[in-house]
Amino acid sequence: MTINPKDVLNSIIESLERIDYIKPRDIPNIDLYMDQVTTFMEEHLQASKRYPEDKILTKTMINNYAKNRLLPSPEKKKYSKEHMLLLIYIYYFKGILSIGDIQSLLDPLTEHYFHADGPVNMQSIYEEVFSLEKDQVEQMKHDVIDKYKTASATFSDAPEEEKRFLQAFSFICLLSFDVYVKKQVIEKLIDEFPKKHTGKKTKE
Repeated sequence: MTINPKDVLNSIIESLERIDYIKPRDIPNIDLYMDQVTTFMEEHLQASKRYPEDKILTKTMINNYAKNRLLPSPEKKKYSKEHMLLLIYIYYFKGILSIGDIQSLLDPLTEHYFHADGPVNMQSIYEEVFSLEKDQVEQMKHDVIDKYKTASATFSDAPEEEKRFLQAFSFICLLSFDVYVKKQVIEKLIDEFPKKHTGKKTKE
């Protein structure tokens, strides 16, 4: 039990400081074939991997997303910049939401803004949303530090080696509770969306 929560905290803060998102200008303005899509995502999202061998998006995943209507079908086997933006949303959402919830969330976006020519379109929505999230990083850092300090005050009477583990466990529980509550809020918001279909489940 040699867990050092402070080392973990420093690593988390460093990773938060490196958070960035794929800029629309980085996405090619030409339609891409499947291999080009997976290569692009692998190159631009590799910092979010937990393990080096993890895959960002595979051909099977993308085919299933299209088959189950999370993603509009490619045109002549090519994916547009709008397809790429949707795939980025899917990549981030799939870590916390069910496929059905992602479908409910993206259906209105696709229906109203995919191939839209007005000022509000897939790219403008993406830029607005991700710029907001970027601004939240500093607040997130302070919140994580506060939770670390709270967890560090627990189990003060435990033996040193046990205390490190128990404080790390407390830290994880605090962070998990935060995620749990926010996930509940997200699901309640999604449940308020009009349902066009049952949102059948699919494999990743």
